Amino acid sequence: MKIALASASILAAAALTGCYVVPVQPTPVAAQVTPLPPPVAATFAARLYPSNDMAAPYGMVGAIVTNDMNGRGHFTTQIGPESFSGEATRMAGSPREGIANGAGNMGSFLNCRYTMNSPTLGTGNCRLSNGATFTMHVGS
Repeated sequence: MKIALASASILAAAALTGCYVVPVQPTPVAAQVTPLPPPVAATFAARLYPSNDMAAPYGMVGAIVTNDMNGRGHFTTQIGPESFSGEATRMAGSPREGIANGAGNMGSFLNCRYTMNSPTLGTGNCRLSNGATFTMHVGS
């Protein structure tokens, strides 16, 4: 009888060695969310060409534009003896059209309207507070 009991125990143990426990509900796995990197700002040149007699004495004026690729940017330029800096923003509801305004260190101001044909290429017009007007080309 002891042999039969031992044999039954060995057979039961051998039969259970291939079994494993399966959970009824899987253990939740925490999802890893990797945030997207912010868009990289692009810096490029803009050129302002005189378009009236008031602007002619200044000649072609260069500017530096930094586009944050989120519909805003910053620019700096030197017109005659005055340094200008300002901000450019896209117009509400338009992915291409925008305005730029800058203040000069001697009290003048510059207003521009532009249309971007790509993220780094565009055209527009600028008006200096003294009445000088320029045609603007953004990018190269």
